[in-house]
Amino acid sequence: MQARVLPQGWRDLLRQVSLFVSTFLVYDVVRGLVEGRGKAAFENARELISIERTLHLFVEPSVQAWASGSHVLMVGASWLYVNAQTSITIGALLYLYLRHNRSFYFVRNMLMIAMPIALIGYLVFPTAPPRFLPEWGFADTVSDLTPVNNSHSSAFLSALFNPYAAVPSMHVAFALMIGWPLARLARRSAARVLWVLYPFLMTFVIVVTANHFILDALLGALTAAIAAYGALCLARVRPAAWRFAGVPGARVPVARPPVAAARARASG
Repeated sequence: MQARVLPQGWRDLLRQVSLFVSTFLVYDVVRGLVEGRGKAAFENARELISIERTLHLFVEPSVQAWASGSHVLMVGASWLYVNAQTSITIGALLYLYLRHNRSFYFVRNMLMIAMPIALIGYLVFPTAPPRFLPEWGFADTVSDLTPVNNSHSSAFLSALFNPYAAVPSMHVAFALMIGWPLARLARRSAARVLWVLYPFLMTFVIVVTANHFILDALLGALTAAIAAYGALCLARVRPAAWRFAGVPGARVPVARPPVAAARARASG
């Protein structure tokens, strides 16, 4: 029964859980190191706005103003932002572990590589999110439309999250690192399309809720790309354990009998 429910048994499951818990504990330590750098975080946020204005990318206030015309859209986006890194990501990882175990470790390695990259970004370039800059026309929709107090003055938020961890956007990075594998593994076209669109949806969500700038999203995508490359390198070291496997429809070479192979060479 255990073999059917847990592909690698309880010991491996506990090992994976411990690995993820340890990673988030390290994140919490780094969050503590960044605390107190609010002035630098706000200066960096204004610097990002300046860069985006130079590149003609500073459209976030206009996008949020347009989306605010639909209360349903804003409520849905706010709730999706709150749940993306918890319910959706954890659920996707559990599904991969239980149903596509051979591919789980590749995705795990991507996440483990991406997190230290993000932590370096938070330490080197702490950045206040757009919602902390109402003077630029931003509104904190998560605090306004959900029970979650997203304010940087919230004691609850400060105890769990780094309020200045905007660069890179790990919502986008996680969406790519989860969406791409599940799109590859999905057997139904509808599910495949949904997972392909998931990173784009998450990019829209982080902008309309004023939690990230567009540059944050682009740097999040770059983080995911570097993590994927790193996971590919690790897969070459241990292909039997860490490669991405189980892609539906993949062509598997079939060894031909010697006589059939000789006839094929003769006719070719």
